[in-house]
Amino acid sequence: MWNDTEAARLLGITYPIVQGPFGGGLSSVELTAAVSNLGGLGSFGAHIFSPVQIRDIVAHIRERTASPFAINLWVDNEDPAMAGFDQASFECHVGRLHAHYAALGLDPPAFPDRFGQNFDEQIEALIEVAPPVISFVFGIPSPRIIEACRSRGIRMIGNATTVEEARAIEAAGIDLVLASGAEAGGHRVSFLEPPERSLVGTFALIPQVRDAVRIPVVAAGGIADGRGVATAMALGADGVQVGTAFLACSESGASSLHRAALLSDRARHTTLTRAFSGRLARAIRNRYSEDMAAYGDDLAPYPAQNWLTNSLRAAAIERGRDDLLPIYAGQSAALLRHATAGALFDALIRETGQAFRTRAVR
Repeated sequence: MWNDTEAARLLGITYPIVQGPFGGGLSSVELTAAVSNLGGLGSFGAHIFSPVQIRDIVAHIRERTASPFAINLWVDNEDPAMAGFDQASFECHVGRLHAHYAALGLDPPAFPDRFGQNFDEQIEALIEVAPPVISFVFGIPSPRIIEACRSRGIRMIGNATTVEEARAIEAAGIDLVLASGAEAGGHRVSFLEPPERSLVGTFALIPQVRDAVRIPVVAAGGIADGRGVATAMALGADGVQVGTAFLACSESGASSLHRAALLSDRARHTTLTRAFSGRLARAIRNRYSEDMAAYGDDLAPYPAQNWLTNSLRAAAIERGRDDLLPIYAGQSAALLRHATAGALFDALIRETGQAFRTRAVR
C-alpha cells in the first residue's frame, strides 16, 4: 500500500499526510485533532504563544485526540536587525503604516516592552509536556534540545528549503526532514541562505533531497490533491505536508474572509512579500501587499513588522477588509474545493490511491 512508508511508521500514523502548521493564530486545536483522528499528523503552529499558552494548547489537543500530533516552533525568533531597532526606527515604520491604521479607524501603536516570544522559554515548556512530535522551522535547535527531545521520546521534524539545509538537519540528528518548495504558502523557512536565494520548486527539490539524505523525506509546497501526493511520493518522498488546503477548511483558525479568498479565483495570484511580518512569505496579492511593495525590503525586521501589523489584522477581520489582511496561500490554492477536514482528507486518500492504480495499469 502507498501509505505504508518509513515516515508513517516513524510518526505512528496511518497515512503519511501531515497537516501544515499555521502560525500567527491560524492553527486550531479542532483542526489539529481532526487530522490526527483521521489517521494523519495534525499540527499546530505555536511560535506566537507563551510557554503557559503552549502547555494549555497541548493539553487541549490531548483532550481531543489520542493519536500523534505535532507542535511547531520557530528556532530563530528574531532577525539580527532587531538589535538596532529603537524608538526612532519604530516611529519611522509606524509612519509608513499610518494610512492603513487610519483606514481602519486605529490609533498608531506605542513602542512595546517586548515584540515576540523567546524560543528557549517556549521549547523548555514544550519538552516538559512532551507532545508526540515537534517540528522546527527557521533553523536547527541545539544538540542539548535535540537530546532532550530524544530522551522524552519526542519525534522531530526539521524544515529545509535546500539540499544543504536538509543535510544539516540530518547531521544534527533530527528524525525527518520536510523539504519545502517555493510554491508553499506562508513563510519561507530558509536558514542557511536568504530565502530569496533558496526558492527551489517542490518537484525539483524532492528528488535532490531524497538523494542527499537517508532519513525520511516529507514533501511540502503546491500539494493540494491526490495527484500532488502521488507525484511527490513517486519522486522519492516518504510523505507529504498539505498546508493551504487544510487552511481553507472550516476547522482551521483562519477567518471566514481568509477561507473565502482561498476558495475564490483570487487564489490564482500570489506574491512573495515581507510586508506582513518582516519575513518573506507567500500570500494572495491585495491592496496592502501592493502598497507596501513601494518600500521593497526596507521594512521593519521580524518580529517588529509582525507586531506593527497585528492590530491591522484584527481590525481588518472585524471590518471585513480582506484587502488589508495577510491571506497566506500556496500556488496550489486554485485547486482547492473542500471546506472541511474530513472531506479533504478522504479525497486525498481516495485520489492518491487512484493515481497509483492508474500508473500501475499504464
